[in-house]
Amino acid sequence: MRLVRAKIENFRLLRDVEIGFEESTTLIVGRNNSGKTSIAELFRRLLSGGSLAFRLEDFSLGCHESFWLALQAYRADPEAVDILELLPSIRLVVDIGYDTDAPDLGPLGNCIIDLNDECEEARLEFRFGPKAAAPEAFFASHITPLDNVADDRARFFRDLSIRLPAAYAGTLEAVDPNDATNRKTLETKMLTTLIGGGFINAQRGLDDDTIRERDVLGKVVEVLFQSALTDDIDADRRTTAEQLKEVVETIQGDVHNSFNSGLTSLLPTFDLFGYPGLADPGLVTETSFDVNKLLKDHTRVRYRGVNGMTLPETYNGLGTRNLVYMLLQLLRFFREYQATPTSAGVHLIFIEEPEAHLHPQMQEVFIRQLERVAAAFVAQLNADRPWPVQFVVTTHSPHMANEARFESLRYFLSVPDGEGMRRSLVKDLRQGMSGTHPDVREFLHQYLTLSRCDLFFADKAILIEGTSERLLLPSMVRKTDAAAVGQAQLSSQYLTVMEVGGAYAHRFFGLLNFLELRTLIITDIDSVAPNDKNKRVAVPVAQGTFTSNACIKDWFEPDVSPAELLAKAPDERVNGNRRLAYQIPEQDGGPSARSFEDAFILANPGMFELGEGDQATLAYEHASEQKKSSFALEHAIENTEWDTPRYIVEGLRWLAEGNPAPVLAPEDVAAGLVAGVTGVDLADGGQSHNG
Repeated sequence: MRLVRAKIENFRLLRDVEIGFEESTTLIVGRNNSGKTSIAELFRRLLSGGSLAFRLEDFSLGCHESFWLALQAYRADPEAVDILELLPSIRLVVDIGYDTDAPDLGPLGNCIIDLNDECEEARLEFRFGPKAAAPEAFFASHITPLDNVADDRARFFRDLSIRLPAAYAGTLEAVDPNDATNRKTLETKMLTTLIGGGFINAQRGLDDDTIRERDVLGKVVEVLFQSALTDDIDADRRTTAEQLKEVVETIQGDVHNSFNSGLTSLLPTFDLFGYPGLADPGLVTETSFDVNKLLKDHTRVRYRGVNGMTLPETYNGLGTRNLVYMLLQLLRFFREYQATPTSAGVHLIFIEEPEAHLHPQMQEVFIRQLERVAAAFVAQLNADRPWPVQFVVTTHSPHMANEARFESLRYFLSVPDGEGMRRSLVKDLRQGMSGTHPDVREFLHQYLTLSRCDLFFADKAILIEGTSERLLLPSMVRKTDAAAVGQAQLSSQYLTVMEVGGAYAHRFFGLLNFLELRTLIITDIDSVAPNDKNKRVAVPVAQGTFTSNACIKDWFEPDVSPAELLAKAPDERVNGNRRLAYQIPEQDGGPSARSFEDAFILANPGMFELGEGDQATLAYEHASEQKKSSFALEHAIENTEWDTPRYIVEGLRWLAEGNPAPVLAPEDVAAGLVAGVTGVDLADGGQSHNG
């Protein structure tokens, strides 16, 4: 039994998304504020066994207008029957896969209501929606609008936020996957009966050496103790737990007989107070030892030291403490599952940002070892009885993302959802890459793993040819930004730069399109012409009849000539979110370079002594004599007063535009952040604006 997919509506950024789950580990990646935390929070609300209440703030901003439209409908006709349908609901639909040949499906059997013998999934729908009396509760006091619409809306939504929790309720239904009208009402607790939840939060309080150590690790010890008492596999473990319990019970007997009698003698007799009519009630003391509280509140996990000393947890580094904490939590979740008589058929464990405080290699090891740890629990602690666990890991780590297979990645993307609002899109790479040739898919995975590329977390991407472009690109970005005063600043955006070469850039096109990532491909025109043996060799652009660049040939056509490439209009070099940048003349009608180095020379003729003759040919010959890394380092560090080649300037300016594209320079952005947090305006001489 496993969770196959979930469809979520109207919860925070998750306006309308569907996410598929892998059998073992699903990795959720994406930029900040793209909805990754929202999905964990929704499942936490529903699987933690607490109240199923939500607030107005939990509803997607994009659906708030539905409340307002419902109010307008009520004002037009309070008796209208469709007003209830106008009110939005938070919905979670989950599909649970099961084995049709299983002898016993447990509680899930009550949720299977379809008659299709070939159907292997059961569907549950949780809905936090309006009660029948919700329209009157929301709208009755707002029947007469205020003159000012803004004030009217503000008053209504302020009232709505107060009244919504009482006017809405959670419901759970089993739904026929083949017929949505065939439904069966269930108790909401059935959700936690079928799906167990475990959550390791991103904010783990690792720097807190007081509360966290007692509450978290003490709780783990408590769970381990309770599960040991009912362990039917490891008799030694069960015996140890029973002996510990017996010790506590013996102490409890001594406390009751000796300690309490002495403590009772310290209480005064009530005739001491001389209060008329007050008989002595016969007060006695009773002090008890609760083994659970003893473990949870008064047991600490410490590290062995020397000379009989033990060291507190805070004496270890944050990385080690984080790893130990996560592993103990996983053991706790397993033992809780093991100790439950009627365990859930699916155990869903969310781990938020496990990379915190871990160095890159440890991050890669963690994602590799996660499934092995679960397998070890099953083999060593559960006599190979299965643990139906599915891990959902949210991360900002390229090391973890690139270590995982494409099929396990779910890419969260934030897109506009009306004025000033955003919503999440979920890109399932299992589906999105399914049509990609296996060789290309394997190449992309190996490249991203080897290069530690942060493609899944960037705002925009630049694909470049080689070392020279990589070393000089930061300077070229700064120079083009400085020349574009008042325009979008690329240096204020999160870029990922990938050195892929012209032979491989086109292999990324499918992935880039799927991720909807605005991308600039900086490549070389690579002009060639057949020699006397009819073999194509490198020649200056003016002498070329073909290009050897695989990326350019894929973009246009295989036999495109350099002359045709120079004649291409700018919009022909743009395809959706991708733009191709190859060498063009610095001035219209002028000579064109073949590669980056000779383009750099033609853009800065005063820095190089080329002499008389065809400048493109001379620049090409001069560039061929240069060692690329030395050439780039010299102009990145020593001779920094130069102009960026035109084809790169035009490409970078195109990339800077588009969402997200802040106009402010980085220093202005930093000043704004400081002012927002501290109230001090750096641009105003450090003056406080807090009064």
